[in-house]
Amino acid sequence: MRFVPFVVILAALMTVVASPAWAITNGSADGAGHPEVGALLAGKAHGDGTWADCTGTLISPTVFLTAAHCGEKGQKTARVTFSSHYRQGDPVYTGRFVADPRFNVKADPFDMAVVIFGAPISGIKPATLPEAGLLDRLKTDGLATTRFTPVGYGSLAPTKGKHGSRFTYTDTRNLASISFKKLTGRWLQLSLKSTVDGSTCFGDSGGPNFLGGAGSHLLVATTISGDDDACKSTNFDYRLDTASARDFLGKYVTLP
Repeated sequence: MRFVPFVVILAALMTVVASPAWAITNGSADGAGHPEVGALLAGKAHGDGTWADCTGTLISPTVFLTAAHCGEKGQKTARVTFSSHYRQGDPVYTGRFVADPRFNVKADPFDMAVVIFGAPISGIKPATLPEAGLLDRLKTDGLATTRFTPVGYGSLAPTKGKHGSRFTYTDTRNLASISFKKLTGRWLQLSLKSTVDGSTCFGDSGGPNFLGGAGSHLLVATTISGDDDACKSTNFDYRLDTASARDFLGKYVTLP
């Protein structure tokens, strides 16, 4: 299912096809801009005919990074597509799903998981991971003026329906630009500060937030949630430059 781990949204307030995670609002189709970003696919099509559950990023030829809450309890494998607009019949890669063992669905820290493929994914250059403490150093130099680029397969901007917000899914990889709000020990908080800012939404969980503009491939945080059900407020993104995140990632990839 598509869901948000630490923002509880009552189903009665929404008319949304049950399906995991947060989508890009006020953005545009990514096309071939970030081929390393892929979608986790559901076992069967959702009620609206779409397949994407969550988003993630290839961080080595054999390792795909996403969010732990995108998996079900005891899940062993996951299916991933890197198609910019997924259609049945497009290439799909199956790998071993491994969540950070410290993750607890009742708490948000350690919300990380990897999909490990048995063979390298060819023709796609993995994203670049940050050095330890990168965002802390940038904050000193003026992180407030830095732009970030979230990418994902999630819902487009919600519309108001008779019984609440309605979310539209298209199985398309989209991107947006978003502003810095706050940095904490674990979280990068991003928010909409101008009319050009976009956001993440349901279906984007596990997806990347790249440091810089649309051409950036430096992955500094993964999308976890937001603090409203309209996808227009603060995005909470799990930092990848912390000792805690690097402890998990270092088991599967070589870190800078």
